[in-house]
Amino acid sequence: MSYSLFDTHTHFDVPDFDSDREQLAYAAKAMGVERLILIGFVQSRFQDLLHSQRFLNQLQDVPRSYLAPGLHPFYIEQHQSSHLADLEALLSTEDCVAIGEIGLDTFLKQHKQDAIFQKQQHFFVAQLELAQQFDKPVLLHIRKSHAETLAILKRQQFRLGGIAHAFSGGIEEAKAFIKLGFKIGVTGQITNPNAKKLHAVVQEIGPEHLVLETDCPDMTPLCCQISTQHRTRNTPANLPYVLQGLAQSLAMDQGQLAEQLWKNSHQALHLAL
Repeated sequence: MSYSLFDTHTHFDVPDFDSDREQLAYAAKAMGVERLILIGFVQSRFQDLLHSQRFLNQLQDVPRSYLAPGLHPFYIEQHQSSHLADLEALLSTEDCVAIGEIGLDTFLKQHKQDAIFQKQQHFFVAQLELAQQFDKPVLLHIRKSHAETLAILKRQQFRLGGIAHAFSGGIEEAKAFIKLGFKIGVTGQITNPNAKKLHAVVQEIGPEHLVLETDCPDMTPLCCQISTQHRTRNTPANLPYVLQGLAQSLAMDQGQLAEQLWKNSHQALHLAL
């Protein structure tokens, strides 16, 4: 049984997929993936992002692809002020559904240094301003910086919402993002019974605030990981496993859940159903 699914977070444009992107797109559609978002992270990949979207959208029987260019906090050392102008140009000339992925990340020790964290905050604020200028939601990357991210969103009075991608915070943080108009992004991590914090969050907030994402080629669902390999490539065709894991966690019928998530995804991205 296949449902209409929306993969709200992919890096399907990266070189990992250059050899078989077309076949994987057909495979994803066959698994019920009707739509997917191609997410930006560095300026040097903007053209490839665009090229991948055009390539995919001229094929038949593949998911419809949407663009969400942005400058990712993890790659802060690479970003220059001119890249914000390039992002603005892309938003002006192309049909982009959101700005992403943007936010704050202090996972690495070096990113906690004052100057670097300030640069992250500067780029985050600048991109929230672009989102306000172009009336777009944002796709948030938040790692070990939930309080700071919430503080900036409130300070900027950001009202356009979006998705808190690959959510790793607690219940109260999830509720705070929902209050600001965000949906909570759930990846293949939900298939891991040991991801207790994530299971607690989704069970507490319920299906109306959630969306699905593969974050391919990363975040491979547990069932798709081959134990002999250190890292297995995730693809959009794995999205039904994320649905399955979430349905189990919520003790819900997969069909009903899929219907709710489809609505949530369109709502988060300001798209008509």
